[in-house]
Amino acid sequence: MKNVLFFLGLFVLSIQAYAQEFTISGTVTENGYPLNEASVYVRGSGEGTLTDENGRYQISLPEGNYTLIFSFGNQKTKSLLLDSDQQLNVDLAGAQESLDEVFLSSVRVTTKDPITYSNLTNEEIEDRNLGQDIPVLMNYMPNVVTTTDAGAGIGYTGIRVRGSDATRVNVTINGIPYNDAESQGTFWVNLGDFASSVENMQLQRGVGTSTNGAGAFGASLNILTDSYKEEAQAEIANSIGSFNSFKHTLKFSSGLINDHFSFSGRASKIRSDGYIDRASSDLKSYFLQGAYVDDNTLIKALTFGGSERTYQAWYGIDAETLENDRKFNPAGLYTDEDGNTKFYENQTDNYKQDHYQLLWNQDYNSNWSSNIAFHYTYGRGFYEEYNEDADLQEFGLEPFIIEGEEVNTSDIVGTKWLDNHFYGTVFSLNYEDSNWDVTFGGGWNKYEGDHFGEVLYTRFAQNNEPYEPYYFNQAEKTDFNIYGKANFAITEKLGGYADLQLRTVHYETDGLLDDQTRFLNEDDFSFFNPKAGLTYQLNQANQFYLSYARAHREPSRNDYENGDPQPEELNDFELGWRHNSRSIQLNTNLYYMDYQNQLVLTGGIDAEGAFVRQNSGNSYRLGLEIDASIRIVENFSVRPNLSLSRNKNVDFMAPFNGQLVEYGDTDISYSPEVVAGNIFNYEPATGLELKLLSKYVGEQYMSNVEAENSKLESYFVNDFNVQYTWEKPWVFREIVLTGLVNNIFNEKYVSNGYYYTYDIPNEDFPAGVQTLDGAGYYPQATTNFLLGLSLKF
Repeated sequence: MKNVLFFLGLFVLSIQAYAQEFTISGTVTENGYPLNEASVYVRGSGEGTLTDENGRYQISLPEGNYTLIFSFGNQKTKSLLLDSDQQLNVDLAGAQESLDEVFLSSVRVTTKDPITYSNLTNEEIEDRNLGQDIPVLMNYMPNVVTTTDAGAGIGYTGIRVRGSDATRVNVTINGIPYNDAESQGTFWVNLGDFASSVENMQLQRGVGTSTNGAGAFGASLNILTDSYKEEAQAEIANSIGSFNSFKHTLKFSSGLINDHFSFSGRASKIRSDGYIDRASSDLKSYFLQGAYVDDNTLIKALTFGGSERTYQAWYGIDAETLENDRKFNPAGLYTDEDGNTKFYENQTDNYKQDHYQLLWNQDYNSNWSSNIAFHYTYGRGFYEEYNEDADLQEFGLEPFIIEGEEVNTSDIVGTKWLDNHFYGTVFSLNYEDSNWDVTFGGGWNKYEGDHFGEVLYTRFAQNNEPYEPYYFNQAEKTDFNIYGKANFAITEKLGGYADLQLRTVHYETDGLLDDQTRFLNEDDFSFFNPKAGLTYQLNQANQFYLSYARAHREPSRNDYENGDPQPEELNDFELGWRHNSRSIQLNTNLYYMDYQNQLVLTGGIDAEGAFVRQNSGNSYRLGLEIDASIRIVENFSVRPNLSLSRNKNVDFMAPFNGQLVEYGDTDISYSPEVVAGNIFNYEPATGLELKLLSKYVGEQYMSNVEAENSKLESYFVNDFNVQYTWEKPWVFREIVLTGLVNNIFNEKYVSNGYYYTYDIPNEDFPAGVQTLDGAGYYPQATTNFLLGLSLKF
């Protein structure tokens, strides 16, 4: 079969299509201002493009009659007879808003909002969508740092924005919360290849606008899944690469049936051995959607989800091992009865997650619209682990007698399970005219989760009854929020912004933890989160904005397990300048984020590989972010970004050698002062695109006490991306060939790690205790590649 597909591909590439073509070109604007990344597509053909930073577009088509759709949230339609090259300029001011985009209007922002944000379009995602997770695809966005446990971007991946980890990045999918309600993290490994079903993403840095779910303390990521297609389409996408990695994707869309109904779907499988030893990933996922649409109504029913099986790679390695064997993975290591060192073959993490969404958007007239969504997520899974010489009592097992001596330990294989349900509704009502854009909305969501463990095997001890949990605890969390926000015109050039949110949280747990201690907790929180700002349009090319936002955030489950945490508070100040001229698009902003009781990463990790946090008192982040898109010549552009920051704990105190030590102002952990990126984009011929992508991350500490052992060195990594798109060859709409070489200069770097301390008795110290420390590291892959072929019908 592989040979058949190979020769079929060669045959397709040998076919040439001949037709007389003409060019449609022009500029897309809104109130006279050029729009970057506005969609321009041809109804009925699937042909389309995006405008550049100057609002310009160009499409070549055979002679004929066409209907062009121009979309940037708002939408306009133009019909024309193409029998010569034509110029067509479109202004989208006052155009009808796309019903697909309205789903996110309550949580998305535009240039009229005094919010710092960046967009990532479907086209930009497709350039490198060869199996790596969404955080890796976001790596070149401003002030973003990504990492991956397996080292190659497939499996467990993580993201930090402005130094804040993934638990503080609020993620919504179609406006519905995705963060896990208890851990507050986002686990993209559960949705392998989800990027193939994403229309676009918006990353708001800082507090951003009011969102559903956990409050944003570093950023908000708002994802819109695939829109309905007017014409039937299909796609087969395959990629292969280093570490026995591959991705197989099949997509389809029925197009509009009877002008109102549409069905689409995707099935994907991803497999990789990982760069780190045995850090394999086996991911399967799906996406199904049915839609009903007319002039004023859009109803979508979606289900998507996936299953993952990954070999554990969250233990990290010490400095000596990093130097001598950087791919070593200690997970599953044990010694058999003959003294031989082995690795347990099923030291794996296994999880399955299914999502269901029902979305209804309604336009009532030119001013009023509403949307309401209902959702349900079912997640269940476990990780299996070999525990050498484990304490029997921690697994609920009784000691036993051998030759008159009591034995309290045994080698044990156990699983730890999570079985949870998350459901609720989100809603909004919008009024818009020439001077006002007002939204009232909110959401109610509930989480119910069971945590339990089972013993599968004991080498020496007698086990309990099959499937009898050795620990069990339950958790419930209810989250309700309601908000009102408005953009309004103060003068012709000055606009105002106000956003008020009230959020309540109830969280309770009861039962035993895996160490047999009681985990009993009940907390209620009420948060008031006001936001306000101004935008000033100096002229067509320059806009300034100023905003203030207050946010609160409740502790996570891990915070409760590791101490007695307090909720966090944040005051976020943003001052920005946006410039949009013929060849340069520039975004510059200053931010000051003032925290009280910020839950900062200590550098340590718990038994499940989750990072441990603690309240740090007062702290702040002060920074400058710059990103730009510069067109040097018609076929060559540069997209640099630079972030400079100071991230400080104020008057930080921590125990050391048995005493509480005042460290003064210290760097916040995992917060590099310099983060920079760049993309060189060169199009030497029609359909051929070459990109050099660069990322620099400055040195950072993994502790809050600036311990030398906790320092991660800076790194500079470069990737090379090539893509060739062949339009309308033979029976296909497009054939797309993609190549990606990651880390082309073979940099040996570490993007993540952990730092820990432990005390030992020592009479030479005043308190009779000496504190020692250590560190673990997660090395990333050296030079590796991915190759992809997409056949689009």
